[in-house]
Amino acid sequence: MSNPPVISLTDCTDPNAVARQTARLAALFGSTPTLLPLCGADPEGTTALTLLDVLRSTELLGGAGEPTVVLVNIAPRDGHWPNGVPFCYFRVREHLVISTLNPRVLAPVRRYLGVDAVEVTDVREVLEAAAAGWAEFTQAQVDEIARTQFRSLWYVPLLARWLVDGRPVPSRTELIAEGAGSAPRVAVVDNFGNCKLDVPADQLPGYAAGGSIPVLDGESGVPREVACYPRLVDVPRGEPGVITGSSGYGFAELVIRGGSAARLFGLREGDALLARRVQPEPALVT
Repeated sequence: MSNPPVISLTDCTDPNAVARQTARLAALFGSTPTLLPLCGADPEGTTALTLLDVLRSTELLGGAGEPTVVLVNIAPRDGHWPNGVPFCYFRVREHLVISTLNPRVLAPVRRYLGVDAVEVTDVREVLEAAAAGWAEFTQAQVDEIARTQFRSLWYVPLLARWLVDGRPVPSRTELIAEGAGSAPRVAVVDNFGNCKLDVPADQLPGYAAGGSIPVLDGESGVPREVACYPRLVDVPRGEPGVITGSSGYGFAELVIRGGSAARLFGLREGDALLARRVQPEPALVT
């Protein structure tokens, strides 16, 4: 029985929830998992970039590396499911990802990693199969887990363990929605106040050597032209700039070298970045 490291991205972030999830995953995998709370202003957008970055960080190892298990619990904010959105799973190289079926979270994985389909599971169906095959559950225990509100605690760790062990977990294949294009938004505000965007820098209009981008001040609503630079070190100290940052595949960042871009522009996660350029009024012909 292998015990790969477990990384959990979750919006269940209070100490009680974190303690329970840590204990259950440790009991099932024999090691303490890494739980990363994601509960900012836009948890779906933050999780989408963070999941892509987690998987991106397993590249360029100089060798095969070790498999990991990544758990993602960020439910869509639509409320259309009878007991919560289903959980699905997929693999990127040797890494297993179990996630809520959240189109916005999964769209970057489709776009940049080529994962176009996932295996969707039904909680009760999986538990019934496990009880009939390999797990020591009574029918009452199956019912208890299937009905629970905290499925990321009672169900997802079991699903992860069974998939790692190669159990015949029932599922159905579903394509990942391509996702509609949207205006660039702040996905993550890091501890320095840098605003990581959800698009590559070269997709921003005006991003080029010597170019500029109109950034919307979130507090005043007044746009400000911000110059573009290749890297943070190229930005003049104390000045704002748009650079190719460290996230995603060349994703853009709004930064201030030596300061906080989020504070200066009044931005938080989920905020749109670009302002519309004001076209000059045509000259009057007399």
